[in-house]
Amino acid sequence: MDMTSLALGGLIGILFGGLGFFGFMRAKTGSAKKAAEEILEEANRNAKAIEKTAHVRAREKHQEERSMMQQTLKKREQEISSNEEKLRSREKELRRLENSIRDREGNIRRNFQRLQDAESSLNDKQQKIEEVIDQQIEELEKISGINRDEAKARLINTLTERARSEAAQTLIDLRKEAQDKARAEAKDILATAIEKMATDYTMESTLVSVSLPNEGLKGLIIGRGGQNIKAFESVTGVKVIVDDTPETVVMSGFDPIKREIARLAMEALIKKKNISPKYIEQEVSKATKMVEESIKKAAESTLTELKLNNVHPDMKNYLGRLKYRTSYGQNILQHSKEVAFLAGNMAAELGLDVQLARRAGLFHDIGKAVSNDVEGSHVTIGVDITTKYNEHPVVINSVLAHHEEAEPISPVSVLVTAADRISGARPGARRESLEAYAQRISKLEEVAKSFEGVAKTYALSAGREVRVIVQPEKLTDLEAQMLAHDIAQKIKEEMEYPGQIKVTVIRRLIATGATEDSNNNPKKNPSGGGGGGGNRHGRNKKNKARISHN
Repeated sequence: MDMTSLALGGLIGILFGGLGFFGFMRAKTGSAKKAAEEILEEANRNAKAIEKTAHVRAREKHQEERSMMQQTLKKREQEISSNEEKLRSREKELRRLENSIRDREGNIRRNFQRLQDAESSLNDKQQKIEEVIDQQIEELEKISGINRDEAKARLINTLTERARSEAAQTLIDLRKEAQDKARAEAKDILATAIEKMATDYTMESTLVSVSLPNEGLKGLIIGRGGQNIKAFESVTGVKVIVDDTPETVVMSGFDPIKREIARLAMEALIKKKNISPKYIEQEVSKATKMVEESIKKAAESTLTELKLNNVHPDMKNYLGRLKYRTSYGQNILQHSKEVAFLAGNMAAELGLDVQLARRAGLFHDIGKAVSNDVEGSHVTIGVDITTKYNEHPVVINSVLAHHEEAEPISPVSVLVTAADRISGARPGARRESLEAYAQRISKLEEVAKSFEGVAKTYALSAGREVRVIVQPEKLTDLEAQMLAHDIAQKIKEEMEYPGQIKVTVIRRLIATGATEDSNNNPKKNPSGGGGGGGNRHGRNKKNKARISHN
């Protein structure tokens, strides 16, 4: 009973519990449904609010875009209106220009018609004038006795002679003006260049003499049977002259280097007073080394003084050998240094390459270093040497151009030529033999006398001036002026001379007139003036031209 009651009670409890749970769940479901409906309503309200906001915004944006479109259209309409206004203005302007052009065309047509009328009138007048001229010419031909062609020929000849005279005078004036300007500028440049140069000058002789302490050494030098002097001449290649000159031995040789070796060897032998073929060979060997060392030092000193680099060792040897070479009594190494300094200084004044000018000036006579031993002129030899050792083309050209064997390829070549002439022409630079001097004077007079109309020629001032007297009836004043320049040019082309030669042409014409006295007897007028129309005048005119050469 108790168990049944408990079971029934439990069942009833479960039943009531289930009903309670069901009721609770139903209540809860209803509450959730209600909440869901509220959420849905809220969502609907929010959706309507969003839709309303979006609609408003879309409407505002549409309104804004519409407003912008209207502004753009209005602006476009204004631009179109402005362009239309401009086109209308342009059309008006074009119409005005068209009307103006039509007016001008009308004026041009009227002017052209006037010109045609005037031309026709001028042609008629010209024809009448030509007829009058022809009539006058015919009358003049009858009066003068010559026809038109003859008169024209005479006029042409007169004008031709006048034109030639004026052209000659113009040429002379232009040449004089150019020479004056060039001379002034050249003098400034040369003066500046020479002022900057300080070079020692030495004069050398072709003979070498050695002083002896006493006359007794002459026999020792000659030796028994002449064996010593023969051995000395054989080893050195220099001739030894032992004569009556007191306490002096003279040595003569073609090669200046051999002469120097012989001098040093002879001085050493005399100092030791022990002369024999064996000792001669030893002293000559020592002297040769001394000379070679001297050649080397001379080259190095010269290049250092001129600040020149990159010179081939063989070129240095040739350069040093110039120390013992002379020309017209002028030492070639000193001459080359002088030319190098002058060319460099002038190049500096003109803004040219100073180092190249110095190099070209230094090597311009390099061929003279071996010209005694090699066939050919020193110019040809110099070109071969400078070409062999890859010297600058301007240096090679300067070797050729300084004796006018080629045209200068650079202003530097011209400067080297000028510097060479200055160095050779300066006072005391060179000596000239009497025979060469006489030949040069004679040649100078012959060249001047080779021109037509020359009466006499005189060489003056040791050949620095040639004075030419011309026949006045054969040459006019202008022709005499031209003759001075022609003679100068021919001297330059055909002669070699140091310095400058002045050519002076003298034309003198003396004419006298005469009058008649009351008895119709001729009476001379000693003054050459007065009287009835005689052709009288006196003239003594000099025309000068200068040339220079080295």
